[in-house]
Amino acid sequence: MSALPGVKALVFDTFGTVVDWRNGIARDAKTFLARHGRGDIDAHAFADAWRRRYQPAMEAVRSGARPFTRLDVLHRENLDGVLADHGIDPAGITAAELDWLNRAWHRLDPWPDAIPGLLRMRPKHFLAPLSNGNILLLANMAKRAGIPWDAILGAEAAQAYKPQPESYTRTAEILGLAPGEVALVAAHNGDLAAARRAGLKTAFVLRATEHGPNQTTDTHAEQDWEAVASSFEDLADRLGC
Repeated sequence: MSALPGVKALVFDTFGTVVDWRNGIARDAKTFLARHGRGDIDAHAFADAWRRRYQPAMEAVRSGARPFTRLDVLHRENLDGVLADHGIDPAGITAAELDWLNRAWHRLDPWPDAIPGLLRMRPKHFLAPLSNGNILLLANMAKRAGIPWDAILGAEAAQAYKPQPESYTRTAEILGLAPGEVALVAAHNGDLAAARRAGLKTAFVLRATEHGPNQTTDTHAEQDWEAVASSFEDLADRLGC
């Protein structure tokens, strides 16, 4: 018996749920910072600082203060800010180097259980990301890591950033499905709550170290999501895959 009866497509939050953004960004930031004589900067703190600019940048789009702008562009703008905050003038660094570090978001590694779990779920479900990432970012990530998506639906497809309801409903529409035939899989209770309000089914997967060893957010399921799992392999078990 599946925990998600009637669900035909599983769509996945990606940053934090499928891939470990913090360690991936810190890995490339460490290389970049050492190259520029700033090995004194903690690479994980740098990654956290960059990530803190993520929601405010998208909020400018969600509020209508600026037109839809893909995440690669927002990340690149945010990179200039986080470098300046750490006493590094981005104007003194070549565009190629800045672009290389910005593309760290394309080179994130999946959590160890992610691909085995996806491979088990794929025969019974259509799999796609429902991410704020743009199509090229998600495609490069999948190509490098071997993530077995059936389609890659970046935020450009919905022209909306989560938790705007359109990001969920337009994804279902693109797939030719009713919202209730689609389930969002995410490690973030807020994302799941927005998906539920938009009519999607929900599955929580715990990622207890997404924000590091002392994580205080999303440490447990905060609502009665249709499925609650400790990993993608556990989710596959709960879906009868």
